Amino acid sequence: MDMEALLDVMGCRTRREIINLLREEPRFVSQISKELKIGQKAIIEHLRAMEEVGILDSFFKKIERGRPRKYYNISNDIHLSIIINKNTFKIDLIEEDEEFFTSEWSRLMKIETRIKKGDEGAVKELEKLIKVYESLKRKAEKILEENPL
Repeated sequence: MDMEALLDVMGCRTRREIINLLREEPRFVSQISKELKIGQKAIIEHLRAMEEVGILDSFFKKIERGRPRKYYNISNDIHLSIIINKNTFKIDLIEEDEEFFTSEWSRLMKIETRIKKGDEGAVKELEKLIKVYESLKRKAEKILEENPL
């Protein structure tokens, strides 16, 4: 996946709103248009751009009357990390869960090294990271509770 193209496509709030809708379930153009109160032609252009980059895919589904409808769906997990601070400007695109885990593990090891060297800022960074991990864990547990299989 081309990170530059992904950033260009996702820079648009309407496209992020479309993705947010598609997290719930696949939808067809007129559903998206109605929910976002945006014209169908504009929605089609946004969907096309996201499909070209690889964020979305589509499929046709027969309906009782009329021709089959084209539904859009999120195609795969994309992990995009953007860090901006006085010392860092970094953008990472991680396409595989394993790579995401490896990246997070590496991040922890770097923080550990800084802590061992007496970097107090690293301790604060680790405390913030722990809060993020705890929040993600709570959310994951809630999802499992709400969606038993």
